[in-house]
Amino acid sequence: MTADPTREARTEAVRALEAEFGELINRFRRIITENANRVSPGMLPGAYKVFTTIVRRESITLSALAESLTADKGQISRTVRELEQLGLIQRTPDPDDGRSSLLSPTPEGLERLAAARAPHESTLVDALEDWALDDIRNLTRLLHALTAGETPSV
Repeated sequence: MTADPTREARTEAVRALEAEFGELINRFRRIITENANRVSPGMLPGAYKVFTTIVRRESITLSALAESLTADKGQISRTVRELEQLGLIQRTPDPDDGRSSLLSPTPEGLERLAAARAPHESTLVDALEDWALDDIRNLTRLLHALTAGETPSV
């Protein structure tokens, strides 16, 4: 019995894709580590991820943050306290639930994040400078489908 050449070709293509994702992840890890250190020397990448998630959401509860990051609420709570102590985020009462608080970035936090991101801000734009805009949009569409576990639409 011979192996299905289509299945073999697909397996080979997926392995190549996995290798490229590995390289991309390593590159982004380095950037995230550098950015975290620029925001606050010694900041761990995990704390940076918590901080940037709060920034992206603009305002979020601790429970929603832990769920969004698929992380332990206790660990997220400790990280949030650290970010508060650094002056990067603030808590305000949640108008929809008096028992909980909303987490949001402080103006200082936003400034420090912008400064940390500045050295790498144009890296992706520069890397894609010679790509056709339709190719960038198609890559985005395909990556979204992959992360959402969907079959890409045509």
